[in-house]
Amino acid sequence: MGQVVGAILALGFLIMVHEAGHLIVARWCGMKVERFSIGFGPGIFRWKSKKDTIYQIAPIPFGGFVEIRGMNLAEDVDPDDPTAYPNRPVWQRMATIFAGPFTNVLAAVGLAYVLYACHGYDRHIDYFGVKTIEAGSPAEKAGLRAEDRIIAVDGVPVYFDGPRGERDSLRARFKDVPATLTVVRRGELQPPIAIVPKKDTCGNEVCYRIGVGLINDRQSLGTVPVGPIEAAREAVVYPWRQSKQILGGLWQVVTRKAELEAAGPAGITVVIKQAIEDGWVQTFLLLMMLNVYLGLFNLFPLPPLDGARLAFLGYELVTRRRANPKVEATVFMIGVLILIPVLIMVTVGDCRRMF
Repeated sequence: MGQVVGAILALGFLIMVHEAGHLIVARWCGMKVERFSIGFGPGIFRWKSKKDTIYQIAPIPFGGFVEIRGMNLAEDVDPDDPTAYPNRPVWQRMATIFAGPFTNVLAAVGLAYVLYACHGYDRHIDYFGVKTIEAGSPAEKAGLRAEDRIIAVDGVPVYFDGPRGERDSLRARFKDVPATLTVVRRGELQPPIAIVPKKDTCGNEVCYRIGVGLINDRQSLGTVPVGPIEAAREAVVYPWRQSKQILGGLWQVVTRKAELEAAGPAGITVVIKQAIEDGWVQTFLLLMMLNVYLGLFNLFPLPPLDGARLAFLGYELVTRRRANPKVEATVFMIGVLILIPVLIMVTVGDCRRMF
């Protein structure tokens, strides 16, 4: 039970960090913040600050929001009210929206610094691991097995995520000629494996496949202690490296080289619970990653995410005229109507995996 509560609190921490970024910058820019909510629905616990901002904890814990005066597109705004969101300069509105994702990145850096300074830095290499093998494929004929680790093609190392941030496309290494794989099986280096890739079509392009499903196979090189300067350097670099890995994985999905594995708030809570059971190091690592995920995901220009608001503000900045509020409201409403069934489907999938 304690781990479940801890997981919910950790998820609330992610949301609080994001929304706090919006709140701090909105106030700094002179906007009136009317409500700060962790969770959705009517407030269970609520209090009002000296600046007349209502802080509340709501019963549905999988989300949160900051209510800034005039930010709701359907709200009537006094054009002479300097504290209203629409009446502030466009750069201040952009800074307010961008602050949420940026604060998540800062939180990832802070967590990473504490972890590296107190525990050390885990050095590792991510290889391509064989998860599945298609029947009758070149991989099966060549003798590859599930759980094999592919470390080189034709003597050239290949990395899912290398020691210097290298990311390879294994499929791009195969041509219309036989290839030689260097494979590690159960910790032992195997004799070179000759394989003949099969010609196929990937989208509109010709490609050559060997018929394997791949996973990230991480080899830990051990944890080494680091000083405060190196800990700070690694912490600052962490969001960049993690973002490259996230975007690289997304590109693999877009190009159909990997399957999309989506998890909703319920699934994420289960993962956090498991991390808490594994100890504070794994909890910090997961929260670092989730902060980067949340910050990066919110910058996608998809309504109702922050990236969509930034896109409309970018249009205003370039054209020097505000987008039609009705059009903007319609776009965001469509986004919400699409997002709700997607969240329901993802949550149902999470529940099936849980039970």
